[in-house]
Amino acid sequence: MSVRRIRASVVTLALAAAAALGVAGPASATDSAAAGGYAALGDSYSSGVGAGSYLSDSGDCRRSTNAYPYLWQAANSPASFDFVACSGATTSSVASSQLGVLNASTSLVSVTAGGNDVGFADVMQDCVLSNEATCINSVNNAVSQMNSTLPGSLDALYDGIRARAPQAQVVVLGYPRFYQLSGSCVAGLSEAERTAINNASDVLNDVIAKRSADAGFTFSSVVDEFTGHELCSGDAWLHSVTVPVYNSYHPKAAGQSGGYLPAFRSAV
Repeated sequence: MSVRRIRASVVTLALAAAAALGVAGPASATDSAAAGGYAALGDSYSSGVGAGSYLSDSGDCRRSTNAYPYLWQAANSPASFDFVACSGATTSSVASSQLGVLNASTSLVSVTAGGNDVGFADVMQDCVLSNEATCINSVNNAVSQMNSTLPGSLDALYDGIRARAPQAQVVVLGYPRFYQLSGSCVAGLSEAERTAINNASDVLNDVIAKRSADAGFTFSSVVDEFTGHELCSGDAWLHSVTVPVYNSYHPKAAGQSGGYLPAFRSAV
């Protein structure tokens, strides 16, 4: 059990004890967040690419009613809900095209961003279509960008969010590891390629966690939630290479409801 879940269990037991004694507990953080406006920003992992049931007005952004922001607002009824996350978004495009929904009354913001800045789609294309050496070189180039240029890009985005929503709780979510190593896959990428991709995911999450903490935001990992549900696990919550191709390496509806939603909910 993760530390996050242990803390959540302690809080749950304390509230149950208070209820049994007839003691009124304080308003929960979720209640406070729902009292104001909620804005869901970010890339395809927040818009819900791969989860199906896309909103007709979202076009190529592919915002899904199965995505964790939509599921959270349906359960908590915030005062307002601005769902502007978009497939393909980078830190700069989130900053330039999504922050307009934020204002002084925004009380909760969620965001995933960074994967597209380091060429996530190109890396996976190289790994699927090329040899092992090309794949690992592509992964290493992405890791280099994570350590060099990505921190400044994240800082700029986070500064923009805070400037426009000064009172909001901001929850930054990470990305899952893609593969269960020594798993059930008998074809496809080599174990060395899968290991390199997983390691790159860890670096990406570490960079995002550090920059979000320095910004005063809450980082919530999804690695625990997806453990046992990676590709090659036999119960994957992620698409492998699939048709339509844009679904590839994105969470299925189960990954949004069973992975991202609990990770977000635990941080709010």
